[in-house]
Amino acid sequence: MVMSWIWTGIAGISILCAIFNGSGGTLAASVVQGAQAGVTLAISMAGSICLWSGAAAVMEAAGITGMLSGLLRPLLHRVFPSTVKDTVLSQKLSANICANFLGLGNAATPMGIQAAKRLKRGDSATNELCRLIVLNTASIQLIPANVAAVRAALGCQIPFDILPAVWVTSFFSAGLGVAAAWLLGKVWKK
Repeated sequence: MVMSWIWTGIAGISILCAIFNGSGGTLAASVVQGAQAGVTLAISMAGSICLWSGAAAVMEAAGITGMLSGLLRPLLHRVFPSTVKDTVLSQKLSANICANFLGLGNAATPMGIQAAKRLKRGDSATNELCRLIVLNTASIQLIPANVAAVRAALGCQIPFDILPAVWVTSFFSAGLGVAAAWLLGKVWKK
């Protein structure tokens, strides 16, 4: 609710400044041009998102996520102890992490929501749920498919030339985020 007020305020201030500066026509033209660019970008990205989301669904149907769950089991048991008893949670978390590895936040979201529902206990967020949210927000990306699709749609000749920077930043952000969530979980124990 607060963010909607902030964005409304920013838009209102922009309109007032454009009127006072005498550039209302330029603002109106920019709004239309920006809307057209947004639609063009969304349509050009749709193919890539559909491809990778479909690949994630095929992986789940073929049992690949179950195999990946087995490979990720040692790590998942340390970060999410509930996966020891809940195999469905383990599979949903594995699928979520693998989708994030591929840079498919759109495909990872439904699996992350299903895992979050299984991690929820009562009305407050558990430490494991907080770690899941941190991992989804600052996920490790091996192949940033969505970012590459945006770069390609905007005319980049080599959309994957950002891989080293993505690897370093996503590894450190996810590692620091999980460490901070773990530390804060220990500090604010009930």
